[in-house]
Amino acid sequence: MALVTMKEMLIDARKNKRAIGAFNVGNYETALAVLNAAEAEQSPVIIQVYDRLFTTDKASDIAGMLLRLANRSSQPIALHLDHGSCLEHVGKALRAGYSSVMFDGSRLSLEENIAKTRMAADLAHAAGCSVEGEIGHVAMGDETSLTSVDEAVEFAAKTGVDALAVSIGTAHGYYKAEPKLDIERCKAIADALPDVPLVLHGGSGTPLEAVRESIHNGIAKINIATEYLDTYLKSSQAELEKLAGKFLPVDKFYDPVVDACAAHAARLIRFFAGR
Repeated sequence: MALVTMKEMLIDARKNKRAIGAFNVGNYETALAVLNAAEAEQSPVIIQVYDRLFTTDKASDIAGMLLRLANRSSQPIALHLDHGSCLEHVGKALRAGYSSVMFDGSRLSLEENIAKTRMAADLAHAAGCSVEGEIGHVAMGDETSLTSVDEAVEFAAKTGVDALAVSIGTAHGYYKAEPKLDIERCKAIADALPDVPLVLHGGSGTPLEAVRESIHNGIAKINIATEYLDTYLKSSQAELEKLAGKFLPVDKFYDPVVDACAAHAARLIRFFAGR
């Protein structure tokens, strides 16, 4: 299955009350594990690269590898810029071959967020790609601002986004206390925007039953970064401890790490699909 846009998979997911896992990657092993999980589950998946990697050549350098992985997959794969902080990074992602981008203007005023997200959407759509925006603000070590239904409707209408990230009580990173998701707010936004798939950021560590409720109420994309990349780090550490100072070729060393990450991603893909 060739590379696809995120829009193609999310519309179908929302219609069928399931969600697509979107996993952040930073190298070959984390990307390969996501691909292996998608193959094992026979499910579409979104491979994301965080905005920070677009401040250097990293995101562009790994684009060729990600495109090759996507194009040899039997499943629909979207490549996505996560939390794009500026239009320059949106353009950089599109030129590198990513099929989807996010412009995150959630810290801006509503008017500026709408204006810049509209520009990002125009760039993406002109390239045949999809775009995600965010209204409200999901905490990243700062204060969360829950999404207003009225502002979500205005934002979607004026920007033309293909997917909308909403703030309903999650946060990025690991939680210090269990989050309480505002499912009623999620449902109200979904009811007001029946044709716009909603996105849940801060999926790591969110109670799975709350995640399932959100999927039944409009969420069609769930971002997983912290817990997935933490699996990579801890699996790598465990393999190093097994070596006890001995040498092992790097490709062999990483095989069990890829397997551990793939198993983690597959469990979540399966859950998000309601299986």
